[in-house]
Amino acid sequence: MVIIIANRYFILAGEASGDQHAAALIAQIKQRDPEAQFAGLGGDCMATEGCYLYRHIRHMAFMGFVAVIRHWRDVSENFRIARKALLKEQPNVLILIDYPSFNLRMAAFCRKHLPQTKIIYYIPPKVWAWKRRRIHKIARLCDKVLGIFPFEPAFYAKYGYQCTYVGHPTVEAIECFSKKGMGDSIKEDIIAILPGSRPSEISNCLPRMLEAARRFPNYNIVVCAAPGIKDTFYAPYLQNGEKLARDTYQIVKAAKAAIVNSGTATLETALLGCPQVAVYHLACNWFFALTRKRLQSFFFSIPYFTPVNIIADKEIIRECLANEFTVDNVAAEVERILTNKAYKKEMLASYQHLRSILGSQSASVTAADIITSIR
Repeated sequence: MVIIIANRYFILAGEASGDQHAAALIAQIKQRDPEAQFAGLGGDCMATEGCYLYRHIRHMAFMGFVAVIRHWRDVSENFRIARKALLKEQPNVLILIDYPSFNLRMAAFCRKHLPQTKIIYYIPPKVWAWKRRRIHKIARLCDKVLGIFPFEPAFYAKYGYQCTYVGHPTVEAIECFSKKGMGDSIKEDIIAILPGSRPSEISNCLPRMLEAARRFPNYNIVVCAAPGIKDTFYAPYLQNGEKLARDTYQIVKAAKAAIVNSGTATLETALLGCPQVAVYHLACNWFFALTRKRLQSFFFSIPYFTPVNIIADKEIIRECLANEFTVDNVAAEVERILTNKAYKKEMLASYQHLRSILGSQSASVTAADIITSIR
């Protein structure tokens, strides 16, 4: 009798977007490895695909030094749970998805205590933007690095390391949505607001985003809720008849303009063809304003902060960051989008160029092919 030992995959995703990308990857791995077993730290999307969760992302999505310190007990508990779960599962493959501060520590733990486990970084840290020194740790700890930006392989090669471009998962998600033919039935004039995926982001950004949008009374304002954030969290902010929606892609595709918290959501908005302005809150706006040039030259290796502008290597969308994130600045940019046809046309044309740079390959399909071939 032949005994078949199922391959065990342990996945670490600490945020809503990582949870979604992990779920797509799990679905593809199952097609290639039907006996596969999945466990890890993640969210509802991963659980739906059959991944056993040792910890939910609602206990993990902390961003920034202050938030980490405030939730230090939760952070410590996350590490404890992850270490214990890894030793219990002893997976064939550990898959890391973004969330670098946590995942790199877990990769080091796994390499020390489970040396036979293959470690894959899918959606690695943006070392080309800041903290370049991390590239050496990533290369030392990981068996494979699967990048989602087309310029990442060349960047890693400069340091003598390998990285494989597998495509961007957002392209895959938007294409899947587009095939369903949804979003065309909404006819009202909408300004969409995407305030972020973490409670702290939403609290800091949404009031100003709403105030800017309210300057356009002929448009309906729709706030796109994040997965895992309850409707009741948004309720105190929606005092002027604004709507809350969870069909984000449908709303954004139909919107005339969008105000978007900087991050992957800006790329999603671009690929859906909606003109936008990006915003980002920093706790010490005044300090950033005084030292921006010095900070940017010291910490950052690129002139832009949103994926849209980074990938295109030019300013496609306006970035209202830190001290520039004011109601007046955001409202002025929304007005420019709504009234300046030439400006809007140029932005949409740049979106098309962005699509061509990213290519059409499916990130989860390519990543699954690589992951299932190295075990």
